[in-house]
Parts: sequence; C-alpha cells; structure tokens
Amino acid sequence: MAKNIVKPGQAVPDSGIYRNTRTGERSTLVRGEPAPPTTGKGQKWTQVIDTNPKKK
Repeated sequence: MAKNIVKPGQAVPDSGIYRNTRTGERSTLVRGEPAPPTTGKGQKWTQVIDTNPKKK
C-alpha cells in the first residue's frame, strides 16, 4: 500500500488517519479538504490508517 504524504494546506487525496512526520500527532483527514497546519516548518502528514479501503 502506498502511503499518502500531504503538506499543510494541500488537498487530502484519500480519507484516513494521518500522523505528523516529526511530532507524531495524529489527525483524521477527509478527502478533498485542506490538511491542517503543523507546528513547525517542513512538517508533513503521512497516512497511517486508510479509513475507506478499496474493495477488490
């Protein structure tokens, strides 16, 4: 499974639970909505749990 990496303010490509790459803070992000701001420069959000997996 490819992990989605999202910058603050960028539209989220896939709904799920995301983790801040530096602080470990988690947040639920919704597809199409902008990612929330982070506490420091250069931080990003990485998807750790896909809340709507695609059916085969």
